[in-house]
Amino acid sequence: MKLWSGMLSGELDKSAEKFNSSIDVDKRLVFYDIKASIAHAKMLGKTKIIKDFETDKIISGLEILEDKLKKGKITINLESEDIHTFIEGELVKEIGDIGKKLHTARSRNDQVTTDLRLYLRDEIENIKKLLEEYIKVILKLANENLDTIMPGFTHLQKAQAVTFAHHIMAYAMMGLRDIERIKDYKKRLNSLPLGACALAGTTYNIDREFTKEILEFDSIMQNSMDAVSDRDYVMELQSIISIISIHLSRLSEEIVIWSSQAFRFVEIDDRFSTGSSIMPQKKNPDMAELIRSKSARIIGNMNQSFIMMKALGLSYSKDMQEDKESIFNSIDNIEISLKVMTGMLDTIKINKSMMLKSCEDGYLNATDVADYLVKKGVAFRNAHHISAHLVKKAMDMEVSLSDLKLEYYKEESDKFNEDIYDFINLKKTVESRKSLGGPAKAEVKRQISYVEDKLI
Repeated sequence: MKLWSGMLSGELDKSAEKFNSSIDVDKRLVFYDIKASIAHAKMLGKTKIIKDFETDKIISGLEILEDKLKKGKITINLESEDIHTFIEGELVKEIGDIGKKLHTARSRNDQVTTDLRLYLRDEIENIKKLLEEYIKVILKLANENLDTIMPGFTHLQKAQAVTFAHHIMAYAMMGLRDIERIKDYKKRLNSLPLGACALAGTTYNIDREFTKEILEFDSIMQNSMDAVSDRDYVMELQSIISIISIHLSRLSEEIVIWSSQAFRFVEIDDRFSTGSSIMPQKKNPDMAELIRSKSARIIGNMNQSFIMMKALGLSYSKDMQEDKESIFNSIDNIEISLKVMTGMLDTIKINKSMMLKSCEDGYLNATDVADYLVKKGVAFRNAHHISAHLVKKAMDMEVSLSDLKLEYYKEESDKFNEDIYDFINLKKTVESRKSLGGPAKAEVKRQISYVEDKLI
């Protein structure tokens, strides 16, 4: 029997029944539904809305159900309308009609959003831990590559020399912001909707503060209509997960580029690569490509949540049943993406010689030529033009700026002396950039310490 079937006659059309059912999706909330139901039963007993022996019977029955589900002695019936219907039905089977009293002073409207908040509360902790492990691997890579010179890029064109440590630490900073967003989000997530009932509260003398304490919520939602119709917490988490996925996608794109035959900056471990079914020489960055692709799915899930909510008046509408499938999918995909990215980074090989060679071939010390002149009193705009002329001359002669003879420098400006070669040495150009946030070794070490302190 459907929980809502009291005034309706006949059965739902089979296709409508399947269309209406959500248990295949919300079955993962089963233990959260039991947890919230136990808290609700305790509140009903404390406030004398039901008798003490009824409270004890209901709680005992729910605990038995939980144990049986964990041990596989009973399985979730996918013919049930939703997980709440299934739990109530199984409870009545276990303890009889007393089980029907559990739903006093609550509705599925406040019940489902409570369950979902409890579930998301645990999942954001999982995501946070995965982010921390991911950042720790980045820190390890950074510490190992403090002296690894590589080209920094703008517009995917070689720009200035940095270190691999400096480059990869940018992703550690992104990861820190992701963690901060999760911490801040929890303040809004961890507010109790249970007790709002369908939309207008209840005539029973319930104690929402008591329920809040049992379920370890930080606050209580203050308006019953808002409590049942709010899905800001779903949209906000979708947004946070989307940002994390974009960060992973950007790093994946770089790994795809770096591991290509044209670059050969890195080699992905065989455990995170695949081959070609037809070309035996191929080693493909499939895991990085899949992480990059998963971000599209996650962003699509975020859009679904926003569009679902944009035209819904207060309070609850069945549309909101569609909130769970997309957020569950986003959580599953971000968690596996973080695990795979962490494993891939932990085993990746850095080709230091190729990175250095790419710098030497790319005239990445051209800005330093200009800086040299500025330090000798030349206006930067003029120095920039002089440096550009020298780069063109070196390119025409197919030599690096370090190999270009001094006579060509002096043709452009009499400010140049023999010390230009020491000034534009690639390692020294990197070390000279000691400004806060820059690539100098001591500064990158400070950045690493900064992140380590934030992770504690």
